[in-house]
Amino acid sequence: MRRQATRIDEGRISKKTENSLCYVGKAKLKTKTSKRNETGFTLIELMIVIAIIGILAAIAIPQFSAYRQRAYISALETDAHSFAVAQHSYFADNGTFSNSTAALMQNTYGAKKSGNTTINFIGAADATSFTMTFSDTPHGLVITYRSSAGGIQ
Repeated sequence: MRRQATRIDEGRISKKTENSLCYVGKAKLKTKTSKRNETGFTLIELMIVIAIIGILAAIAIPQFSAYRQRAYISALETDAHSFAVAQHSYFADNGTFSNSTAALMQNTYGAKKSGNTTINFIGAADATSFTMTFSDTPHGLVITYRSSAGGIQ
């Protein structure tokens, strides 16, 4: 139940309720509560926020894809350098380069490869040079390491 209080102002009688003030007599009638006092976001404000998020996503997604591509290439290059160091260690022990990835991945030589990397020898390794390809087939990347040309080609 609402409480009501009656007071006399300048010859006018008014009734004050909890929500509003209603004047009876000569004075104007004041409505209860205005809708402007309600809290929340307008449709325009929400649409602007969604547009900003869309613009940021349009910029970020291609950049993220480029970062991933560079990470895959970097993993292949790391594998190539790891096997090159292992080949030179093998050469120091045996006087020739290895034709086997298994021999290079032993603890003695320590070559390591990433999860998606496939390694192939091009031609036979000999006492003067070796050529290896490192491929990441799920992402369509291939790197060739030629010792005679000085490294990654």
